[in-house]
Amino acid sequence: MLHVIGAGLPRTGTSSMKAALERLGVGPCYHMFEILTKPDHVDRWLPVLSGEPVDWDEVLDGYRSTQDWPASHFWREQAAAYPGAKVVLTVRDPHGWYLSMRQLIANGPGRDLPDDLPEPAATVFGSMRRLAPVMELIVASTFGEGYSFRTGMPEEEVAVAAFHRHVAAVKESLPADRLLVFDVREGWEPLCRFLDVAVPSGEPFPHLNDSEAIKKTMERLVQGGDITSPFGPGPA
Repeated sequence: MLHVIGAGLPRTGTSSMKAALERLGVGPCYHMFEILTKPDHVDRWLPVLSGEPVDWDEVLDGYRSTQDWPASHFWREQAAAYPGAKVVLTVRDPHGWYLSMRQLIANGPGRDLPDDLPEPAATVFGSMRRLAPVMELIVASTFGEGYSFRTGMPEEEVAVAAFHRHVAAVKESLPADRLLVFDVREGWEPLCRFLDVAVPSGEPFPHLNDSEAIKKTMERLVQGGDITSPFGPGPA
């Protein structure tokens, strides 16, 4: 059952938040890396395409929190399914976010690749192709019809407007005592206060470069290496 729902867009510190939540005992946390390291998880997400109600207990089985797409796109549905869960909306400067999203699309699983990939890479990229309809649904819902991962990010003005719409929608949909609007640069204090847990003594807040982690992971795969998560092992 979910205890913390991530509502932030990708590249708003979601990797850092995953590490922080797991450090605070609110894990495992579902992040896109779960799908990259466990390709069979694609099957969990395909039901969202049906238009029918989704069994979130089944989709998120084994996890206590969420961050990043695809999970964070469905924050509204998860908030309704888990009324006792708190919601964290991660934010950052929208123009910096835009540049980071462009880097993600250029270096992530949607990039153009040769046909003769090593087996581990073929497995991962094959799973991402299966997930593509889910991601296209998310991108079109976020930026508008006609936009997709394959065509790249929309122009900056359109993307930044979508960022602001998303933030406003989350704020307007949830009571203040259930929502934390959080910039990971703020560190442990506001997050721990919101979750009513102790601040880790003498331990810096994790700051992970998720764009760089994905770029290195993709490069390692294409060169014949196995995929590994920067967060360590998670649930099966």
